[in-house]
Amino acid sequence: MAEIRKSYGEGCLAAHALDVVGDRWALLVLRELMLGPKRFGAIRARLPGIATNMLARRLADLEAAGMLVHRDLPPPASVPVYELTAEGRAFHPVLVALCHWAAGSPGHDPRLPISPTALMISMQSMLHADPGAVHEAGFSMDDERFLMTVRAGRAEVRRTDAPEGAVHLAAPPNVMARVVYGPEPLARTMAAGLVRVDGDVASGQPFIDLFRLERPAPGSTQP
Repeated sequence: MAEIRKSYGEGCLAAHALDVVGDRWALLVLRELMLGPKRFGAIRARLPGIATNMLARRLADLEAAGMLVHRDLPPPASVPVYELTAEGRAFHPVLVALCHWAAGSPGHDPRLPISPTALMISMQSMLHADPGAVHEAGFSMDDERFLMTVRAGRAEVRRTDAPEGAVHLAAPPNVMARVVYGPEPLARTMAAGLVRVDGDVASGQPFIDLFRLERPAPGSTQP
């Protein structure tokens, strides 16, 4: 039976936002596309709890709402992908704000699966950096690679085709979350074989020290 989409029928802006993105899985679909386009199978792989027909439905809903488009990549790839529109990309600060709130909410279980994109967005929200400092590091998690640049108190992330950055860390995403947010120093996680670090190893620890899994204080200028 086809799902019937319902509206809250209110003029409240929050209610309108939930009319657009409040269905189950919609927020996480947007999250997975926030750092660049992906094929259907790649999205499905990063949302282990979603059924294939539900993912197809949510993608269609979000496309109808103007949040994403379905297009073919140019040659030589020529494969169909889903990509956020400007309206979809404008949802990024909402994801960051949700991370801020969740960091202070009890019950979070870091042992549950986390996708590479989810960790990158989490790190953007958990940044505690001097606005004048500039840092850069690359990350490889499974088959996805990213370059994160911290400047002016913000963390900018872009996907890359190959490892980049003066220092580059490689580990599965849940292990990488432990490396970034856990109490162990980087040298110990390297020695234990949990993470591979290439390039300027000495700059690795100062980089991950920029991130703390805690809710920002009221009035903080943290992005």
